[in-house]
Amino acid sequence: MNKRVLFLTFRLPILKNKIMIYDKKTFLPGNIDDPKFYQKIIDTLPIPIYYRDTKGVYQMCNHAHERFTGRPRESMIGKSVFEIHPKEAAETYYGRDQELLANPGEQVYETAIRHIDDTLHNVIMNKAVIRNNNDEIIGIVGSINDITELKKTQKNLERAQESMEVSSHMMHKISAGIVMIDSNYKVIDSNETFAQLMGEESAELYETIPGLTGADVKMLVPEVIFKMMAGIMQSGEEMLERDLKFQNKLIHVSVVTLYKNKAVGAVIRDMSAPMLVRDEIINRARRINKQNIETVQKIAFLMGENAAETEELLNSIIESYSYGDDE
Repeated sequence: MNKRVLFLTFRLPILKNKIMIYDKKTFLPGNIDDPKFYQKIIDTLPIPIYYRDTKGVYQMCNHAHERFTGRPRESMIGKSVFEIHPKEAAETYYGRDQELLANPGEQVYETAIRHIDDTLHNVIMNKAVIRNNNDEIIGIVGSINDITELKKTQKNLERAQESMEVSSHMMHKISAGIVMIDSNYKVIDSNETFAQLMGEESAELYETIPGLTGADVKMLVPEVIFKMMAGIMQSGEEMLERDLKFQNKLIHVSVVTLYKNKAVGAVIRDMSAPMLVRDEIINRARRINKQNIETVQKIAFLMGENAAETEELLNSIIESYSYGDDE
């Protein structure tokens, strides 16, 4: 038993040394027994990778590089950047390579690459020098990160931001009350008219918090309006309209879906405002059935002839609706 233990103790270090010698011999940098093996490794990577020597001649690239450039490996290996790329692009690549060779390290920059199909792609180049066993620089290895779609998204976001700013500016110029809320029933934005229509407290709060952004809409609007907004938010319906009385005023509320189940907007108009009454009459004239078209046309005609009589007639029409008091 003791002899066996001694034997194992003696043999293990030898076996370990043999393994270490084998590892060093096989994987020592510069001793590449099978270049195809290393080609297979970089071919599995999804990012375009290439290796150029100090003269700008391609020595290696992977499948992702072939797919990205639209050029097979065989057509690139052994050729310089000036033989592969358009003159302007080649001069840029070669110039950048020379900068890196003169100041070894890493190099990252954004540029544009034109594919073989003539499409232009925005990319980020990541490059670094590669050295041999004698620590001599023998070339440059680089990877290409295509950010074309990211660029498009950024531009779309910028345009959307500009549109939002314009829309917000326009919204604050509109005489009707407007409010937009998210799925948590928090105010995204609103105009001053909305705050004034909702009462003194809302108007004062608006002075402190422009647009009432972040405020709980349930605390700002009467319950009936909140129920309309919540209903549209949950159902995803396009639009819901209603006339109701609030603080001794007859108001018209239109709730619309902005983004289904994510954002809802409401337009609130004070029906006692002359211009809004006129607009509402015109809008309702378009929706009225054929039997009442002539009557509505007479009302619209009166608008330009006798304001006092028109106002009296409009009030009688409004009072004829059975809205009930929804305050």
